[in-house]
Amino acid sequence: MDDVDRRILKILKDDGRAGYITIGRQIGLSEGAVRKRIKVLSDAGVIRKFTVKIGVAEGAEAIALLSVNPALPTQEVSKRIQGIPNVETIYEVTGEYDIVAVIGGMNVVEVNECLEKIRRVEGIMKTNTMIVLRSW
Repeated sequence: MDDVDRRILKILKDDGRAGYITIGRQIGLSEGAVRKRIKVLSDAGVIRKFTVKIGVAEGAEAIALLSVNPALPTQEVSKRIQGIPNVETIYEVTGEYDIVAVIGGMNVVEVNECLEKIRRVEGIMKTNTMIVLRSW
């Protein structure tokens, strides 16, 4: 990955709907060159998914801190959680908690249903959930 790829990623992070032509104009590449670079980034797993992120004013978002039973591999528990609808992002972290899950939904009820499913995943010992009030 070079500086051009990093610039493409920054543009996509700021505006996931930016088209190949628009990106190309901003960084001085042709539409085809941008398309090829994005495909390579996707194939390499640098870009894992393109998604729609609903704003907090239109939906609900939560951050769940999760403790995992030390008898089970954290990666295994993370994969189970990743398959639950409305789980947007999983981070394996150091510290008091082992996993951070970012959950998004159309409303708090949907987020809460997701949290209940996470709590039932084998290996989850403890949760600490924060509802996001505002994001920038």
